Amino acid sequence: MYNKTFKFLSQKMEREEIINLLKSIYEHSSWVPERLLSENISEIKTKEELQLKMKKIVDSSTEIEKLNLINAHPELGKRLQKKEKLTKFSQEEQRSAGLDQCSEEEFEILTNLNNSYRLKFEFPFIIAVKGLTKNQIIDNMKIRVNNSKSEEFETAINEIHKIARLRIIDLTY
Repeated sequence: MYNKTFKFLSQKMEREEIINLLKSIYEHSSWVPERLLSENISEIKTKEELQLKMKKIVDSSTEIEKLNLINAHPELGKRLQKKEKLTKFSQEEQRSAGLDQCSEEEFEILTNLNNSYRLKFEFPFIIAVKGLTKNQIIDNMKIRVNNSKSEEFETAINEIHKIARLRIIDLTY
């Protein structure tokens, strides 16, 4: 499925339609598909090629842009009450990991870990939750909160790339 021909780029889609389709790949960051459209997109034939081009755009962006991208992601396990701020992808990903079904104790653990993490690093904890359980996510948070800020910044960007790859695989058009 990942290598399926990516036909929408050869169709007559308007610029805004393409941006709307792709802006949630990198959470609330329409600047990524906007930059993509400034390149020769006619060369993109597969979802894998799309993912690699978008990844390259993010990797070549400034540290401030990367930090803004990290901060565009929601904290995990926030009871999913503010769904209007979550992309459809984020809602589904958190639900698939069971984060919408946390017990009071699990919710408190997640809240405390999120607070400790944000206090130390000044950005939210990022992990590609698809395929993980809430316990695996909590275990990762407990370990990663002990890393350095530079390690976590790099890890967050790498996790965002994993999330984007999974979202592109699931992309329907």
